[in-house]
Amino acid sequence: MSYQAKKFSIPELTGISQTNIEEHIKLYEGYVANTNKILEAIKNKDEFDSYALSEMRRRFAFEFDGMRNHEIYFASLEHGATEIHEESEFKKAITKEWGSFEAWLEDIKGLAKTRGVGWAMLYFDTQEKKLLNTWVDEQHLGHLTGCTPILALDVWEHAFVADYQPSGKGQYIDDFFVNINWDAIAKNFSEALSS
Repeated sequence: MSYQAKKFSIPELTGISQTNIEEHIKLYEGYVANTNKILEAIKNKDEFDSYALSEMRRRFAFEFDGMRNHEIYFASLEHGATEIHEESEFKKAITKEWGSFEAWLEDIKGLAKTRGVGWAMLYFDTQEKKLLNTWVDEQHLGHLTGCTPILALDVWEHAFVADYQPSGKGQYIDDFFVNINWDAIAKNFSEALSS
């Protein structure tokens, strides 16, 4: 079995160009291809010394998480922006945890401005039934065990520099939230809640 790159239906976005999305999707497709290459190589592990095999296994987390993080990111931009539903279970959970949707938004935007490459993530802790914002370095360092990703904001330079320049990271973050299909995020939350 091998992983297949997903197709995404992303309309014109505020601030984020179609050219940037197309290039970004090519990068995602590379993560899928590399995930498959590593899995295939590990099947033939007798061909590698223990050091090379260990490095492939270490690299697997980077490629696999790069694939999955991007799938969450692109899915949140599909089919156009929608408003968050006031009475949705997702918004109620956000309000319960942060006091208001606006307070949560300020918190995750601040998190996204962390220096370095990585992801601002909203997780659902399935054991404690609570939402958590956290930073993930690169693709794979800092994921929360036992938690389900609900929202993933890519803040590697490749996600925004072509449209915003390095100094425009804050505007990119603002525009990302303008472009979100909140129905997709609410669906992620609903699925995590019922798992």
